[in-house]
Amino acid sequence: MASEMTSTAPDSVQCPVCFKDFEPSSINGHLDVCLLGTSAHSIPSTTDDSEPPLKKSRISGEAVSPRGVNRPSANSPPSSSSSASVSGTPSSSSSSSVFSLFQANKSKVPSQSERNGVLLGKQNEVSAVNKRVKRNLQIDSEPEPAGTTGSSGPIVKASHKIPPRSLLPMDKPLAETLRPHTLEEYFGQNKVVGQETLFRSLLESQEIPSLILWGPPGCGKTTLAHIISSTSKKKGTARFVTLSATNASVNDVREVIKQAQNELRLCKRKTILFVDEIHRFNKSQQDTFLPHVECGTIILIGATTENPSFQVNAALLSRCRVLVLERLSVEAMGLILDRAVDTLRIRVQGRHTEDTDQSDEYGSNIFIEQKALDTIAFLCDGDARVGLNSLQLAVQAQVNLVRPDSSGHDGSEKIVVKEEHIKEALQRSHILYDKAGEEHYNCISALHKSMRGSHENASLYWLGRMLEGGEDPLYVARRLVRFASEDVGMADPAALPQAVSAFQACHFIGMPECEVILAQCVVYLARAPKSVDVYNAYSNVKTCLRNHKGPLPSVPLHLRNAPTRLMKQLGYAKGYKYNPAFSGPVEQEYLPEELRDVNFFTWTPSGP
Repeated sequence: MASEMTSTAPDSVQCPVCFKDFEPSSINGHLDVCLLGTSAHSIPSTTDDSEPPLKKSRISGEAVSPRGVNRPSANSPPSSSSSASVSGTPSSSSSSSVFSLFQANKSKVPSQSERNGVLLGKQNEVSAVNKRVKRNLQIDSEPEPAGTTGSSGPIVKASHKIPPRSLLPMDKPLAETLRPHTLEEYFGQNKVVGQETLFRSLLESQEIPSLILWGPPGCGKTTLAHIISSTSKKKGTARFVTLSATNASVNDVREVIKQAQNELRLCKRKTILFVDEIHRFNKSQQDTFLPHVECGTIILIGATTENPSFQVNAALLSRCRVLVLERLSVEAMGLILDRAVDTLRIRVQGRHTEDTDQSDEYGSNIFIEQKALDTIAFLCDGDARVGLNSLQLAVQAQVNLVRPDSSGHDGSEKIVVKEEHIKEALQRSHILYDKAGEEHYNCISALHKSMRGSHENASLYWLGRMLEGGEDPLYVARRLVRFASEDVGMADPAALPQAVSAFQACHFIGMPECEVILAQCVVYLARAPKSVDVYNAYSNVKTCLRNHKGPLPSVPLHLRNAPTRLMKQLGYAKGYKYNPAFSGPVEQEYLPEELRDVNFFTWTPSGP
């Protein structure tokens, strides 16, 4: 039999099932009969169903049936039971027996079959390794709750089986790992995506318009775009493409638009293009979107932390709906942190019992104080990214202190994350402030109006917001000089020298020593009496000049200087009364004839 198998005729074709030689014209018909016959003679399982499936050996390349040993069919040559192999996953007896026919004993197959067997063995090894890696990744990122039955064995409790380090994502930030995929997990923006809002109804009906998401960092702009992506993929109504304006070029945008045109023409499916940090595109780059957003080739979703009124083209802004996302409240941050600790199996002291049985069921010996969670919610300044990553940093630091090492720690002792650990991770309160953006103008406006209202506490607060956020102290000092003349004016003429002195002092010594100088000047200006007479009078003068019709009136002759004889002959300075030469007030006109008797302090401009 072995000699027949090794000396096949060159014009014949060998059956890979029974290893007999056939003519090329008849091999197809024989394979149909041979395979059906093999399936019909498969022997059913002889093992007990309650036994766990046997694992195949990765060293010898042999496979063991999870439901018993398959025996060869009547058409196959006799072989030992160790030569039979089946699929590594449980399936029907028919499919298992058919698959086993292609894994015969190496000593009884020709060279071609031997090569096929080796390839199949390597594929099985790779598949097994991939499955093992996937199981490990599932344990690291999304551990199963204690008391559930896994795919590879009986029930296993999580306590003392899953080390604390495996509960935390080590390869990427926690904020990215816990990014919500549904609106039910999305907290803090009820005004935009609440139950009765227009946007939520549009999202549920998959009628999404072009959007500009505007809000501070960490408020959920990118997360909302990913939720739109998940919903679109689940319903198959649109294709979602993501670009970042920090590294994308116009060519990248044009390539996406070209693909969107093909997708719409061939598959009748829309394309949603999400552009993160869209304000990084200049005006000409933003113009690339205009015709394609206009005709509906793409649905544009842009995210920006800057005011779209200044950073996005007016033409593009008119084609998009602006959704303003607010900074997350303390309550919303509390819900986000609660979801994080539940996902990571971190127990909150006072909320969960600390006995051993509960610890085994919950699957973790990591605790965190409720006060520590409250500290994160208050100090992260509405930035979910800062809050979650600070939580991750604090927990990882405490886990590393008790990790298994040569000192005898086994990693099973209780780990408690306290408020001081959170403060150490945060270092200081995260202050939202952009020296060149929207918050810069908002804070300086609040400072100016607080001093105008003589509210010294609010004035000091807004000054602190700006200085602690990194504002240039000389910019603040220049604004104080302006305020001293505009709002205090003649009510306290000493205010202007105070402000100028504060500017010079800040220029001399700089931050942080100059902060108290600015604080002193701010309090002085807030307490000073206010008068806008000078400011209003000069504003009236500007209005009078801009609204005057015809040529401006000439300077009266008696007010003109006459340095030459010709000018004296023309009447320059004629009739001028030199005020110091008189002991009392001098009656003399100083305004042009058209404006005589005009008082700009009380003058009301006439309409155009």
